[in-house]
Amino acid sequence: MRALGIGVIGFAHGHASLYCERLLTYDDVHLVACWDDDAARGLAAANRYGLRYSPYLEDVLNDPAVQAVIVTCETNRHAEMVIAAAAAGKHVLCQKPMALTLADCDRMAAAVEAAGVMFMMAFQMRHDPSNQKIKQLIEAGVVGRISLVRRRHCIPVLLNDAFIHGPTRWHLDPQKNMGMFMDDAVHAADFLHWVLGYPTSVMAEIGNTVTDVAPDDTGVAVYRYASGAMAVLVNSSVTLAGENTCEVYGDQGVIIQNHDDLVSTNIALPPHPIALKLYRRGETTWQNLNIPIPASHAERIAAVPRAFVDCILQGREPPATAQDGRVAVEMVLAAYRSAQEGRRVLFPLQE
Repeated sequence: MRALGIGVIGFAHGHASLYCERLLTYDDVHLVACWDDDAARGLAAANRYGLRYSPYLEDVLNDPAVQAVIVTCETNRHAEMVIAAAAAGKHVLCQKPMALTLADCDRMAAAVEAAGVMFMMAFQMRHDPSNQKIKQLIEAGVVGRISLVRRRHCIPVLLNDAFIHGPTRWHLDPQKNMGMFMDDAVHAADFLHWVLGYPTSVMAEIGNTVTDVAPDDTGVAVYRYASGAMAVLVNSSVTLAGENTCEVYGDQGVIIQNHDDLVSTNIALPPHPIALKLYRRGETTWQNLNIPIPASHAERIAAVPRAFVDCILQGREPPATAQDGRVAVEMVLAAYRSAQEGRRVLFPLQE
């Protein structure tokens, strides 16, 4: 079987390196070429991963050896790059968030649909065995009617001088990334959409708590659903450590998930860690669901490119579509509006 040729559009986002490292281990993939508007960054990555570097985007998009691209440039340029890749007939894996506006999300979705190419969002939460089990249990009705879900997804980057002053500092630019809540809470927003569906409203607080280097460092959003359920999204870029990551409370059972985000894996695990446990009404003990804990958060992130390749080669529907990407952006934008205006914001969001 001919190997799938992949190009990389930008190495601004750190996940690009994790994707390339994993792709190099696949027999059915060939890393072909890359573009980056930062020549030094692009050349360094090209040498590291055996790619051909060009300062001209069209050199990558017009290369017949490239059938698919990974878009990992700055967030505010996602729309530009995805639309160009679709016009060139390339399948696309897009780093999160999909874009910074719903209008750009819509332009991107229209472009890939018109071109007939496959588009996939890089939401690693959907590829984690623990999260997949949570979704399965909820859909099977194991915990009954959902009352409350609390999802934490946090990182410590704004307490890291290398992140603030190094090549990743573009994340702090409101024009390129809006804010850290947009950049990172979008993962948890997608998770909530994936397991609970489309929300009806949100109330939120987002701002700086212990830093002032980015537009925001912490946010909490409370989403309501037509079923009556509530979901609390907790996101912070100044969280040093953690364990409990997600809680699902239903009238027939409870699911508790531990050790599932960066701050839960950047320090040694406690003795006998349990990734996922279930309590069901009438029982007297927790049930350990025996889900393995990945060795690092990088392992979760690296699961994304395998799914992307398989969807292309096997003609499968991507696990996270353009519509999923749009909803996650919508959920985060609505939270920002709620925080800025001090009120409940209803869905669908009007930009």
